[in-house]
Amino acid sequence: AGIPHGAYFGVASLVAASLAGPGKQARAVSLVLLGLSVATVIGVPAATWLGEAAGWQAAFLAVGVIGALTVAAIFVVVPEPSGAVVVRAREELAALARPQILATLAVGGVGFGGMFAVYTYIQWTMVDVAGIDRGWMPAVLAVYGLGMVTGNLLGGVVADRDLDRGLVAIASGMTVVLALFAVAAHHPVTALVGLFLVGATGSALVPGLQARLMQYAGRGQTLAAALNHSALNAANALGAWLGGVVIALGFGYTSPALAGAALAAVGLAILVGAVLAAPRPDRDVVTTG
Repeated sequence: AGIPHGAYFGVASLVAASLAGPGKQARAVSLVLLGLSVATVIGVPAATWLGEAAGWQAAFLAVGVIGALTVAAIFVVVPEPSGAVVVRAREELAALARPQILATLAVGGVGFGGMFAVYTYIQWTMVDVAGIDRGWMPAVLAVYGLGMVTGNLLGGVVADRDLDRGLVAIASGMTVVLALFAVAAHHPVTALVGLFLVGATGSALVPGLQARLMQYAGRGQTLAAALNHSALNAANALGAWLGGVVIALGFGYTSPALAGAALAAVGLAILVGAVLAAPRPDRDVVTTG
């Protein structure tokens, strides 16, 4: 079921960017990715409720129905992008030889892991450290989801204004927020504010990374865009693993935030190096159909 995930969001981002036109492409990408953020706020709780009320099979059936409706809507509503060209697999793979593509994927694969280092263990942090009652966890996760929605939308706007500088600013903010969350987690109010900012800064990074891959991919647009989500899934595994390691070493439930800040700092360093080494593009984002 997870196989189409990266390919769908990669192609959907390219189509949205091509339909939006110059100057609005990162925002168009952010609207496509908004579905992931909305799923955190609405979809996951709804599926959980449905699974408990009617069995887990009902939740999967509902997802299948939504998927079928989506396919129908794409055929009816989404136009064929203008200027679509046929690209050979060899041309797609050639994009992986470009240093800017590899660096951008590394930023997502490492730096984005900082957010997952916190999110994976958020229930224990909020209950055992912040002192929030376990019954409030759905609301706590909703706060995180709202942060993701906010960051996703703002990230697209920032990336359209100045892609590289915007990404550096967002990655810097994410590093600082993760470090401060280790302190903020000791009080319920500051913990919730910090969690909102963790979700916001983390998700704000994604539209810009997608746009940057599209900028440097040349004719390898589809593969480069799809690999962005592969990198983010790798970040999920890396962040969760590192967060578990520092907890197992006895550093407590605030330590994943510091480990996450370290990951974000490494991602920031990679990004800064890539920006300094980048050639000047002819235009902000290059897309093909």
